[in-house]
Amino acid sequence: MEEKKLDINSIIGFLLIFGILMYMLWKNQPTPEELEAQEKAKQEQVEAESKAKTQQEAKVTTAEDFTVGTTDSLQLVKLKSKLGAFAYSAATASKEETVVESDLLALKFNNKGGYLSEVKLKKHTDFRDEPIYIIKDNNASFNINFGTTDSRILNTKDLYFQPTVTKNGNTTVVSMKLKVSEAKFLEYRYELKDGDYMMDFTIRSQGLSDVINGSQPINLDWNLKTYRHAKSISYENRYTEVVFEYEDGKDDYLGQGELSEDTAEDITYVAFKQHFFTSILLTDTPFKTGTFESRNLVKNEDVDTLYNKAFSVKLPLELTGGEINKSMDWYYGPSDFKILNKYDRNLDEIVPLGWGIFGWINKYLFIPLFAFLGDFMPYGIAIIVMTILIKLLLSFVQYKQFLSQAKMKILKPELDAIRAKHKDNKMKAQQETLALQNKAGASPMAGCLPALVQLPVFYALFQFFPSAFDLRQKSFLWVKDLSSYDTIAELPFKIPFYGDHVSLFPILASIAIFFYMRLTTGDQMASQPTQEGMPDMAKMMKYMMYFSPIMMLFFFNNYASGLSLYYFISNVISIGIILVIKNYILDEDKIHAQIQENKKKPKKESRFQQKMKEMMEQAEKQKQVQQKRKK
Repeated sequence: MEEKKLDINSIIGFLLIFGILMYMLWKNQPTPEELEAQEKAKQEQVEAESKAKTQQEAKVTTAEDFTVGTTDSLQLVKLKSKLGAFAYSAATASKEETVVESDLLALKFNNKGGYLSEVKLKKHTDFRDEPIYIIKDNNASFNINFGTTDSRILNTKDLYFQPTVTKNGNTTVVSMKLKVSEAKFLEYRYELKDGDYMMDFTIRSQGLSDVINGSQPINLDWNLKTYRHAKSISYENRYTEVVFEYEDGKDDYLGQGELSEDTAEDITYVAFKQHFFTSILLTDTPFKTGTFESRNLVKNEDVDTLYNKAFSVKLPLELTGGEINKSMDWYYGPSDFKILNKYDRNLDEIVPLGWGIFGWINKYLFIPLFAFLGDFMPYGIAIIVMTILIKLLLSFVQYKQFLSQAKMKILKPELDAIRAKHKDNKMKAQQETLALQNKAGASPMAGCLPALVQLPVFYALFQFFPSAFDLRQKSFLWVKDLSSYDTIAELPFKIPFYGDHVSLFPILASIAIFFYMRLTTGDQMASQPTQEGMPDMAKMMKYMMYFSPIMMLFFFNNYASGLSLYYFISNVISIGIILVIKNYILDEDKIHAQIQENKKKPKKESRFQQKMKEMMEQAEKQKQVQQKRKK
């Protein structure tokens, strides 16, 4: 049998065929651009398949998923495939706005979303004399995010409501319905009354138990970007914040950071507070939880800005019998303590009057007193009269303070002699100093305590004036608005921490503080016993005499002129009281004679003095023991 062999021609043929195949593969290979296009097409296919799968599980519907006002049957089928049961509302939707008014508020409701698209306070204007708008030009949104039983995720802000307006006397009712049918709907119901900034607000559903998926979260989202209303951006921003009440009466706020966030439980109200105006959402039954956020929108205070801050809150809604039924209230109006306090719902806590005793002093003393004075005199005069009354009320405290300083001044030579006698034994010198002060009825603490008594009053007033809504846009002398800074000159440049304007009341207050400190610093130094380190102390007090007025000048140049007016009048009155006490009331010869009489009388030591004496004696014994051990 003949053996089959591969000849040279066959080998060459195979090689040629292989070479041709390789050339064709090389020649027809895709370019880098083609490879990228193939990869992109493959990725798009994967994403499309994934999206289709996701939409099959839960179809997220947006505003672009339907056309407004269509009645075409084919379009209705298309809408139903995208919106499910809510295709009914989309088919008869309208982009028009519903306008209603009371004597205090002018409101517009957008049919898209069913929420307020404009809130105007009719009786107030901003620093440019333009109307106050809390909501306008899409700076706010209100949305309910929920799932449906046919696996869709819907947002009410993207859907169209049908409005109905009815009026009964001074009450206007606006009903916004997101319909599944004429008998099935989600309703926002607003009830507006004349003479009231508070509106009744109800969210309820009817016949939607088989439409809304109760196993998925139902969240209420409220967002607002606050408009600038005041001349000073930084001053207004300082009092613009989120305030909320939780856990049966507790209240808190987010603070002034660039971005502040917080959560709480059992929320009863949320306030998006601007300096002098506020938006509040209140509920009759608490929300189980709440998530809050505040973001500062002012990046450069030298640039004119439209918005101050952006606020947002997320609150869960619960179903009852498969339906939504939540009774709430909206407040759009002034951050005025008197107005908010009338509702008896703890809304007065929105006004920052200070915590603890400071808030009590403001609520029960300064606010009623200022309101009484403001009823029959201009507000600038009311500030002066109130300041005079407060200073007269505290004048006995200043008298006690100066009496103590006078006693210490008279005892100074004897105290210096004690320190010189026991210069090598500071403990012994301290014991004899306390004994002398006790016999004479003089103590450094007697001068400190009156000053401490005045601190709550000063701090309460510092909180009161920036929060006094009545001062807003009230003029006095050259001041156009006592709630903002006064301007007597505009600067062509900006001074750091001072500003680009000159305010007169801070200058007057700083001058008054300087002369007040000059009077009091001399008496304080004269009453201090001579000891090591006193030259440095005197130098420090001298520096403070100049530094404090300068700090006052810079700090208050952008503050409310009403506050600067108070400090100016307060320090002028304090200077007058000091001069009267020094020249007409305090007699150093009589005080000296009284001290000598007190020395002769047996003086019973208080428990505190006895304890201090025992501690000092114990410390002296320990020191002596340690010295013996060293020897």
